[in-house]
Amino acid sequence: MCLQRWSFCNLAVLGSEHANQSWKRYFLRRRHLEMKMTKGRTGGYTCKTFRGHTDRVVGLVYLQGNSAQHPDLWSSSATVCSASTDGTVRAWNIQNGELLWCSPVQSPLAGLIVDERHEVVITADSTGLIKTWQAQTGQEVASFSAASPQCTLLQYSINNDWFLTVGTSQGSLCTLADSELTKKSSIMVCDTFKVNILLVSPDKKWIMAGTKDNDDLSPKVIYTESLTSPPEDEDPLCHSVPVIGCQAAVFIPTQPARLAVIHCSNHQNNKALTVFDVSIKKTKYKTEIQVQQVESFSLTLNTRTSHIFLEAKDSNCLVLAADQELWVYSLKGALLATFKEHTMPISSICVDSFRVVTASQDLSLRVLTWRSDRDHGLTLDSRYHLLGGSHTMSRGFTHVKCDYSSIVATVEGKDGKDVLKAYSFTS
Repeated sequence: MCLQRWSFCNLAVLGSEHANQSWKRYFLRRRHLEMKMTKGRTGGYTCKTFRGHTDRVVGLVYLQGNSAQHPDLWSSSATVCSASTDGTVRAWNIQNGELLWCSPVQSPLAGLIVDERHEVVITADSTGLIKTWQAQTGQEVASFSAASPQCTLLQYSINNDWFLTVGTSQGSLCTLADSELTKKSSIMVCDTFKVNILLVSPDKKWIMAGTKDNDDLSPKVIYTESLTSPPEDEDPLCHSVPVIGCQAAVFIPTQPARLAVIHCSNHQNNKALTVFDVSIKKTKYKTEIQVQQVESFSLTLNTRTSHIFLEAKDSNCLVLAADQELWVYSLKGALLATFKEHTMPISSICVDSFRVVTASQDLSLRVLTWRSDRDHGLTLDSRYHLLGGSHTMSRGFTHVKCDYSSIVATVEGKDGKDVLKAYSFTS
């Protein structure tokens, strides 16, 4: 039953303290937890509010979450980290609401990501100063000035070598290495327009970079090695993706380098979604990148939408959100499900193996859960709202993240002081 439901059959990976737990106890406890997470009834979860930031929250990440592969059903202790324009990074224990650490005040922060495996938090501030912090203690590790008021951050590791690629507001990519943030390369990708789409492929061979701010520019794919160990006298291996006006993009997680892109289509004001396979072709005399179209279909999106969110669930399922709506498409363009359950625009989405959560400016989170349909494969069932408080105090949700057994979101305060809301489900 565990194998059928979760493809999981090795209790030993949960650690020695669970070695004598029986399969029956594991199955019943996990099923009980998933029932609570599916129904969202009062009493099935706790909600805590974290206050402390004195300005806008600009980033939210899990430092240590409960993984869906091997969830700890007996003692989950998730921690999250938030960054704010008040110039601080703060880490919180979401079970008891305790503030674990707070960084010294610096210039207003503009970006935050985490490398969970190496327990490193990475921030960028409004002056372009990149800093790394120890996730456990909040100790500053290193810093590097990218001299850019807005930076897009991407961290990845290749064969145990650690890299950070920074997209700047001038349109260039700067790649840094190891815990010292040593500069490896700098290349221009979208001259004078800020890089605000930056992804790495699952096989780590490709970086995709582009801008949402110009409908005439094409995003580019760059061979990662050209950034991490650039040859002295050669140009970086780089190729334009043959679309313009990129609005959102995602790599399909189960494929080495399959890229889905939402972009301007040939028909005035319409958007399309096109899927490409990226590969490299080496001959005796030259090496070239191939970007081959796999699928393409048009979307019925309102073009005035500023935020389009795109996530991939598995090899054949794309989740798309814009304005107040959520769509689920197959890779061939079949519309599997559509939902319109918010009264104001969606501001953030989170997709994992159990659920999809949408956060909205209407001060609600909508929770939907995955279901396997015999005819259509994966689809979503809409379940319940989680509310974020009162509109007299707050403007709406701005970010949302989740791990296996909790959901954390940020709420924009009318007094300029944003707060975090943590919803924890217990087995």
